[in-house]
Amino acid sequence: MTSDLFPSGFLAEGSRIELDNGEEHIPGIRVLKASEQAVTLSLALDDVPPAGTNVTLRGPAGHRGRLAVRGVVTGADENRVEIRLTGAPEVEQLRNYVRGGGGESVVLVRHGERDAVGWVHDISESSIRAHFTDVELRPGNPMTLRVQLGEDVVEFPAVATKVSTIRQRVPARGPLMVELVAVFEQDERQARIIRRYVLRQQVARARESSSA
Repeated sequence: MTSDLFPSGFLAEGSRIELDNGEEHIPGIRVLKASEQAVTLSLALDDVPPAGTNVTLRGPAGHRGRLAVRGVVTGADENRVEIRLTGAPEVEQLRNYVRGGGGESVVLVRHGERDAVGWVHDISESSIRAHFTDVELRPGNPMTLRVQLGEDVVEFPAVATKVSTIRQRVPARGPLMVELVAVFEQDERQARIIRRYVLRQQVARARESSSA
């Protein structure tokens, strides 16, 4: 491992980092072994992601924000997880962690499939959690998502990182409810729209709470 590729001790053996599996950010993960191509981590058994999961590893970068590098899980031995790195570390500004919203309309667009309309659970500048009905999705599936944020619409290609399904059975058999977690990359214009929308929602909810 070179200090140029992994500055400030990022991914150094024995260091503590955060793992983002697209659904949650898991802090305090210990690095057991690392090279320029791969890293071995020690996780709690309940947090071990399955092979093939796309992840992002993050560590501090001083006042600049955080260093982040993407990878894919190649295997696990109990609580030891092997991750193949798929890029070089990049600085992420702290603003990228702003997450919020909920209830907004989202359209799922896929090649050869009918468009599906759902609703947003939460959104940030790099990921979204949304709910749909009676759609077939798998982790790794590509798609385009179109989201209504107030008076603005953002549209971006995304990749599913986690899909959970549950069939309504009470009081009678009903539709298949699908929760989708997807990641994406934004241009600065759309990232700014998302950031401002989420911040406005947070301010509005804080005001409602204080006046209740």
